Amino acid sequence: MTEEYEMDTDDLDAIALSQLESSAQDGTGRTGSRRSRREQTMPLLVGLMDSSAIRRSVDSPGANYVFDQNVDLEELAAKQTAGGGMLDSVANMANSILGAGIIGLPYAVRQAGFFTGLVLLLVLCGVTDWTIRLIVVNAKLSGQNSYIGIMNHCFGPSGRAAVSFFQFAFAFGGMCAFGIIIGDTIPHVIRSVFPHLWRVPVLNLLVKRQFVIALCTICVSYPLSLYRDIHKLSRASGLALVGMIIIVVSVLIEGPNVTPDLKGDQSLRFTFLGDNVFRAIGVISFAFVCHHNSLLIYGSLRTPTLDRFNKVTHISTIISLVSCCTLAISAYLVFTDKTQGNILNNFGPNDTLINVARFCFGLNMFTTLPLELFVCREVIEQYFFENEPFHMQRHVFFTTAVLCSAMIISMITCDLGVMLEITGGASATALAFIFPAACLIKLKAPNKPWYAREKLPAVACAAFGVVVLSISLFLALGKVWTPAGTATMCV
Repeated sequence: MTEEYEMDTDDLDAIALSQLESSAQDGTGRTGSRRSRREQTMPLLVGLMDSSAIRRSVDSPGANYVFDQNVDLEELAAKQTAGGGMLDSVANMANSILGAGIIGLPYAVRQAGFFTGLVLLLVLCGVTDWTIRLIVVNAKLSGQNSYIGIMNHCFGPSGRAAVSFFQFAFAFGGMCAFGIIIGDTIPHVIRSVFPHLWRVPVLNLLVKRQFVIALCTICVSYPLSLYRDIHKLSRASGLALVGMIIIVVSVLIEGPNVTPDLKGDQSLRFTFLGDNVFRAIGVISFAFVCHHNSLLIYGSLRTPTLDRFNKVTHISTIISLVSCCTLAISAYLVFTDKTQGNILNNFGPNDTLINVARFCFGLNMFTTLPLELFVCREVIEQYFFENEPFHMQRHVFFTTAVLCSAMIISMITCDLGVMLEITGGASATALAFIFPAACLIKLKAPNKPWYAREKLPAVACAAFGVVVLSISLFLALGKVWTPAGTATMCV
């Protein structure tokens, strides 16, 4: 985009010309400083968040942009300032990574062994960073503006159906898990703060699991979910990140202070290899996956370029890795063989600081839930209504339907068990490792065979994902015929 073109002013009437010149004068001071940077960055994705392209065109009078007679220049000026900055995108991506999965990482370290668990955390974080960026690169190479479009371009209708299913399953399963966690944390905290509240008429509803899930979902998550632009959740994401930091710090401080009967066998602290490495890989993958949000976050940048998105991804994954390692190491070294899937359940019910952490965890869940609903709604829009214009009634209908479905499942189910393992673990490996790598193999140097040298990293990543997905499905389906697979109903 280094060539400059003159605007033919004869095609514009006097009013439109004056508005255009006013916009151009406002952006003149910025254009010179940005021009060199634009020449060095990779071009924007075709069709992704057309408002981003419009913002860029209006900001650059010399850009190759064609006006038609029906363009509303006031609308263009409004879109010029739309979108969020890098900090907003970092908050959204880090919050998407640091969701419910982080609380299970000490359990993953227990399953894999201390040293093997740490290696898995580092390696999978690095692979996740690469594959998140790979999705945006694949979008550029294919000229598509969505994960579904990329898979459809590479593998046709079967690829489109596969990624749609796994994206929706992972995001919807996450919404259900978040609702369950709200029900397991917030009422417990309220009971500890107000031990006699259950005796008070009407107010005793605040200690009932189902009522709290419905209240938080309808009054907090639902209004946030109605936004169309994901960057508008950045403030909620920022608050959720603060809450997650409180959780990590609380576990770090309170862990060494628990009573001896709650601590695990200290001789097992520095194990090398555990018995369930692949199960640990599934848990860690679930914790790190935010690939279904990557193009939404990319498009929400005010200036969406690959260089800026790479910085967002690096910063977000580093923040997530530090938080995950701090929580996993500090908790596992205390509880070792007694480490539970939800590490907060290892602490006593009257621990004040941990109760604050439980409250923050619940708060994190009902502010993170809208991020997953964005994905569910986007999958429906892309798969069934790709060529149709936005319709507010359809937007509200699907937002309400998906949210209420997840809320009802959360209200009646205490433990999603094997269903969440299948939809979470299998979907995570497919979205994070298999699909991005497979698309790169297809798009990069298409005339060369899959075993060409430049394609080998992608081949290794896809093969790793297939192995993990297969074993995760085998382990999960094995629970169907055991008591461990029985769902716990809360009625």
